[in-house]
Amino acid sequence: MGDKLKRRAFVRKIVEGTASVVMLSVCGPMRSLVGASEEAEAPAYDATKHYYGMGVQIDKCIGCGRCADACKSENNVPREPFYFRTWVERYVIDNEREVHVDSPGGGIHGFPPPATEEDVLRSFFVPKLCNHCDHPPCVQVCPVGATFKTQDGVVLVDQDYCVGCRYCIQACPYGARYLHPEKHTADKCTFCYHRITKGMLPACVEVCPTQARVFGEIKGRSSPLHRLMKMEEIQVLKPELNTEPKVLYTKLDGEVR
Repeated sequence: MGDKLKRRAFVRKIVEGTASVVMLSVCGPMRSLVGASEEAEAPAYDATKHYYGMGVQIDKCIGCGRCADACKSENNVPREPFYFRTWVERYVIDNEREVHVDSPGGGIHGFPPPATEEDVLRSFFVPKLCNHCDHPPCVQVCPVGATFKTQDGVVLVDQDYCVGCRYCIQACPYGARYLHPEKHTADKCTFCYHRITKGMLPACVEVCPTQARVFGEIKGRSSPLHRLMKMEEIQVLKPELNTEPKVLYTKLDGEVR
Protein backbone atom coordinates (compact mmCIF):
# COMPACT_ATOMS: atom_id res chain seq x y z
CA MET A 1 0.00 0.00 0.00
CA GLY A 2 2.87 2.35 0.81
CA ASP A 3 4.34 2.01 -2.67
CA LYS A 4 0.98 2.83 -4.27
CA LEU A 5 0.62 5.97 -2.18
CA LYS A 6 4.12 7.11 -3.12
CA ARG A 7 3.39 6.43 -6.78
CA ARG A 8 0.22 8.50 -6.64
CA ALA A 9 2.14 11.32 -4.98
CA PHE A 10 4.71 11.21 -7.80
CA VAL A 11 2.04 11.44 -10.49
CA ARG A 12 0.30 14.21 -8.57
CA LYS A 13 3.57 16.13 -8.44
CA ILE A 14 3.85 15.98 -12.22
CA VAL A 15 0.22 16.95 -12.73
CA GLU A 16 0.54 19.94 -10.44
CA GLY A 17 3.64 21.07 -12.28
CA THR A 18 5.89 21.21 -9.23
CA ALA A 19 8.83 20.20 -11.41
CA SER A 20 10.65 23.15 -12.95
CA VAL A 21 9.35 23.82 -16.45
CA VAL A 22 10.71 26.34 -18.95
CA MET A 23 7.85 27.92 -20.90
CA LEU A 24 8.47 28.31 -24.62
CA SER A 25 8.48 31.73 -26.17
CA VAL A 26 8.00 30.12 -29.58
CA CYS A 27 4.75 28.46 -28.60
CA GLY A 28 2.45 31.45 -28.52
CA PRO A 29 -0.92 30.88 -26.83
CA MET A 30 -1.37 27.33 -25.57
CA ARG A 31 -4.10 25.39 -27.35
CA SER A 32 -6.38 23.31 -25.16
CA LEU A 33 -7.12 19.71 -26.03
CA VAL A 34 -10.69 20.27 -24.92
CA GLY A 35 -11.12 23.78 -26.27
CA ALA A 36 -11.21 25.56 -22.90
CA SER A 37 -9.75 29.04 -22.64
CA GLU A 38 -6.47 29.65 -20.82
CA GLU A 39 -8.28 31.58 -18.12
CA ALA A 40 -10.84 28.86 -17.43
CA GLU A 41 -10.19 26.77 -14.36
CA ALA A 42 -9.32 23.20 -15.38
CA PRO A 43 -11.44 20.46 -13.81
CA ALA A 44 -9.85 17.83 -11.62
CA TYR A 45 -7.93 15.39 -13.78
CA ASP A 46 -9.23 11.82 -13.93
CA ALA A 47 -6.71 9.44 -15.54
CA THR A 48 -9.33 6.72 -15.92
CA LYS A 49 -11.19 8.81 -18.50
CA HIS A 50 -8.25 9.17 -20.89
CA TYR A 51 -6.06 6.97 -23.04
CA TYR A 52 -3.39 8.90 -24.92
CA GLY A 53 -1.36 8.33 -28.03
CA MET A 54 0.50 10.28 -30.69
CA GLY A 55 0.34 10.14 -34.45
CA VAL A 56 3.26 11.10 -36.70
CA GLN A 57 2.57 11.91 -40.33
CA ILE A 58 5.84 11.21 -42.10
CA ASP A 59 4.88 12.99 -45.31
CA LYS A 60 4.33 16.23 -43.37
CA CYS A 61 7.61 16.28 -41.45
CA ILE A 62 10.10 18.77 -42.93
CA GLY A 63 12.99 18.01 -40.57
CA CYS A 64 13.07 21.49 -39.02
CA GLY A 65 13.89 20.07 -35.57
CA ARG A 66 11.65 22.50 -33.68
CA CYS A 67 10.02 19.58 -31.90
CA ALA A 68 13.32 18.34 -30.47
CA ASP A 69 14.37 21.84 -29.45
CA ALA A 70 11.02 22.57 -27.81
CA CYS A 71 11.17 19.29 -25.91
CA LYS A 72 14.58 20.13 -24.45
CA SER A 73 13.39 23.57 -23.34
CA GLU A 74 10.07 22.39 -21.91
CA ASN A 75 11.47 19.41 -20.01
CA ASN A 76 14.92 20.67 -19.02
CA VAL A 77 16.65 17.98 -21.09
CA PRO A 78 20.45 18.52 -21.09
CA ARG A 79 21.59 20.54 -24.10
CA GLU A 80 24.61 18.32 -24.65
CA PRO A 81 24.46 15.95 -27.65
CA PHE A 82 23.00 12.47 -27.26
CA TYR A 83 20.42 13.46 -24.63
CA PHE A 84 16.96 13.53 -26.19
CA ARG A 85 13.40 12.73 -25.29
CA THR A 86 12.52 13.14 -28.95
CA TRP A 87 14.64 13.54 -32.06
CA VAL A 88 14.37 13.50 -35.86
CA GLU A 89 16.13 11.10 -38.20
CA ARG A 90 16.69 11.61 -41.92
CA TYR A 91 16.52 8.62 -44.23
CA VAL A 92 18.23 8.99 -47.61
CA ILE A 93 17.86 6.15 -50.12
CA ASP A 94 20.23 6.36 -53.06
CA ASN A 95 19.92 4.97 -56.57
CA GLU A 96 21.65 1.77 -55.46
CA ARG A 97 18.89 1.26 -52.86
CA GLU A 98 21.37 1.84 -50.05
CA VAL A 99 19.84 3.45 -46.96
CA HIS A 100 21.70 6.24 -45.15
CA VAL A 101 20.40 7.49 -41.80
CA ASP A 102 21.63 10.56 -39.97
CA SER A 103 20.42 12.78 -37.15
CA PRO A 104 22.97 15.57 -36.52
CA GLY A 105 22.33 16.99 -33.06
CA GLY A 106 19.03 15.14 -32.98
CA GLY A 107 17.89 17.27 -35.90
CA ILE A 108 17.52 20.38 -33.73
CA HIS A 109 19.34 22.59 -36.22
CA GLY A 110 17.94 20.95 -39.32
CA PHE A 111 19.84 18.90 -41.85
CA PRO A 112 22.51 19.80 -44.42
CA PRO A 113 21.78 18.85 -48.05
CA PRO A 114 22.89 15.34 -49.05
CA ALA A 115 26.45 15.26 -50.37
CA THR A 116 25.32 14.00 -53.78
CA GLU A 117 21.72 15.02 -54.37
CA GLU A 118 21.72 13.65 -57.91
CA ASP A 119 22.14 10.13 -56.52
CA VAL A 120 19.18 10.38 -54.13
CA LEU A 121 16.21 8.21 -55.02
CA ARG A 122 14.11 9.52 -52.14
CA SER A 123 14.50 10.99 -48.68
CA PHE A 124 12.21 11.66 -45.73
CA PHE A 125 12.27 12.54 -42.04
CA VAL A 126 11.12 10.37 -39.13
CA PRO A 127 10.50 11.88 -35.67
CA LYS A 128 11.10 9.38 -32.88
CA LEU A 129 10.35 9.24 -29.17
CA CYS A 130 9.24 6.83 -26.45
CA ASN A 131 6.46 4.71 -27.91
CA HIS A 132 4.53 4.42 -24.62
CA CYS A 133 3.92 0.75 -25.28
CA ASP A 134 0.92 -1.13 -23.97
CA HIS A 135 3.35 -3.95 -23.18
CA PRO A 136 6.51 -1.98 -22.29
CA PRO A 137 9.70 -4.06 -21.94
CA CYS A 138 11.17 -1.31 -19.76
CA VAL A 139 8.53 -1.88 -17.10
CA GLN A 140 9.15 -5.62 -17.10
CA VAL A 141 12.89 -5.36 -16.42
CA CYS A 142 12.91 -2.59 -13.83
CA PRO A 143 14.04 -4.25 -10.57
CA VAL A 144 12.56 -1.58 -8.28
CA GLY A 145 9.32 -0.66 -10.06
CA ALA A 146 10.50 2.84 -10.92
CA THR A 147 9.19 2.58 -14.47
CA PHE A 148 5.43 2.16 -14.65
CA LYS A 149 2.41 2.72 -16.90
CA THR A 150 -0.31 5.10 -15.78
CA GLN A 151 -4.04 4.49 -16.14
CA ASP A 152 -4.14 6.87 -19.10
CA GLY A 153 -1.52 4.84 -20.97
CA VAL A 154 1.59 6.95 -20.40
CA VAL A 155 4.86 5.28 -19.35
CA LEU A 156 6.66 7.28 -16.65
CA VAL A 157 9.77 6.99 -14.48
CA ASP A 158 9.59 7.67 -10.76
CA GLN A 159 12.97 9.30 -10.20
CA ASP A 160 12.69 8.82 -6.45
CA TYR A 161 12.67 5.06 -7.00
CA CYS A 162 15.08 4.81 -9.94
CA VAL A 163 18.53 3.47 -9.01
CA GLY A 164 20.16 4.15 -12.39
CA CYS A 165 20.81 0.51 -13.20
CA ARG A 166 20.20 1.13 -16.94
CA TYR A 167 18.21 -2.10 -17.38
CA CYS A 168 15.29 -0.17 -18.88
CA ILE A 169 17.62 1.69 -21.24
CA GLN A 170 18.97 -1.60 -22.54
CA ALA A 171 15.49 -3.15 -22.78
CA CYS A 172 13.91 -0.33 -24.79
CA PRO A 173 13.82 -1.50 -28.44
CA TYR A 174 13.34 2.09 -29.67
CA GLY A 175 16.44 3.65 -28.10
CA ALA A 176 14.21 6.20 -26.42
CA ARG A 177 15.80 6.33 -22.96
CA TYR A 178 18.97 7.82 -21.57
CA LEU A 179 20.63 8.16 -18.18
CA HIS A 180 20.40 11.74 -17.00
CA PRO A 181 23.98 12.98 -16.50
CA GLU A 182 23.16 14.95 -13.35
CA LYS A 183 20.33 13.01 -11.74
CA HIS A 184 21.82 9.61 -12.68
CA THR A 185 18.32 8.27 -13.25
CA ALA A 186 16.56 7.07 -16.40
CA ASP A 187 14.85 9.78 -18.40
CA LYS A 188 12.50 9.69 -21.40
CA CYS A 189 9.51 11.26 -23.11
CA THR A 190 6.44 11.62 -20.89
CA PHE A 191 4.11 13.06 -23.56
CA CYS A 192 4.67 16.24 -21.47
CA TYR A 193 2.51 14.71 -18.76
CA HIS A 194 2.49 17.93 -16.76
CA ARG A 195 0.84 19.63 -19.74
CA ILE A 196 -1.62 17.02 -21.02
CA THR A 197 -3.16 16.54 -17.60
CA LYS A 198 -4.06 20.24 -17.74
CA GLY A 199 -5.66 19.94 -21.17
CA MET A 200 -2.68 21.24 -23.15
CA LEU A 201 -0.70 19.66 -25.95
CA PRO A 202 2.84 18.24 -25.64
CA ALA A 203 5.45 20.86 -26.48
CA CYS A 204 6.62 19.01 -29.61
CA VAL A 205 3.08 18.98 -30.99
CA GLU A 206 2.51 22.61 -30.09
CA VAL A 207 5.44 23.93 -32.10
CA CYS A 208 5.25 21.69 -35.20
CA PRO A 209 4.75 24.09 -38.15
CA THR A 210 3.24 21.45 -40.44
CA GLN A 211 1.11 19.58 -37.88
CA ALA A 212 3.08 16.42 -38.57
CA ARG A 213 2.44 15.34 -34.97
CA VAL A 214 -1.10 14.63 -33.81
CA PHE A 215 -1.83 14.05 -30.13
CA GLY A 216 -5.02 12.95 -28.45
CA GLU A 217 -7.27 10.21 -27.23
CA ILE A 218 -6.89 6.86 -28.96
CA LYS A 219 -10.47 5.86 -28.25
CA GLY A 220 -12.27 9.22 -28.19
CA ARG A 221 -14.22 9.70 -31.40
CA SER A 222 -13.83 13.47 -31.33
CA SER A 223 -10.06 13.22 -30.87
CA PRO A 224 -7.85 14.34 -33.78
CA LEU A 225 -5.78 11.20 -33.26
CA HIS A 226 -8.83 8.97 -33.50
CA ARG A 227 -9.82 10.70 -36.75
CA LEU A 228 -6.32 10.19 -38.12
CA MET A 229 -6.53 6.49 -37.29
CA LYS A 230 -9.82 6.25 -39.18
CA MET A 231 -8.62 8.15 -42.25
CA GLU A 232 -5.09 6.81 -42.70
CA GLU A 233 -3.34 3.46 -42.73
CA ILE A 234 -1.46 3.21 -39.45
CA GLN A 235 1.94 1.61 -38.92
CA VAL A 236 4.11 1.20 -35.83
CA LEU A 237 7.82 0.67 -35.32
CA LYS A 238 9.01 -2.90 -34.79
CA PRO A 239 5.53 -4.50 -34.87
CA GLU A 240 7.07 -7.95 -34.60
CA LEU A 241 7.98 -7.27 -30.96
CA ASN A 242 4.30 -7.07 -29.93
CA THR A 243 4.91 -4.12 -27.62
CA GLU A 244 1.77 -2.44 -29.00
CA PRO A 245 3.17 1.09 -29.28
CA LYS A 246 0.91 4.11 -28.88
CA VAL A 247 3.05 6.23 -31.20
CA LEU A 248 1.40 5.65 -34.57
CA TYR A 249 2.88 6.50 -37.96
CA THR A 250 1.37 7.18 -41.36
CA LYS A 251 3.25 6.79 -44.67
CA LEU A 252 5.98 4.89 -42.82
CA ASP A 253 8.59 3.53 -45.21
CA GLY A 254 9.57 -0.10 -44.83
CA GLU A 255 13.21 0.92 -44.42
CA VAL A 256 12.52 2.56 -41.07
CA ARG A 257 13.39 0.55 -37.97
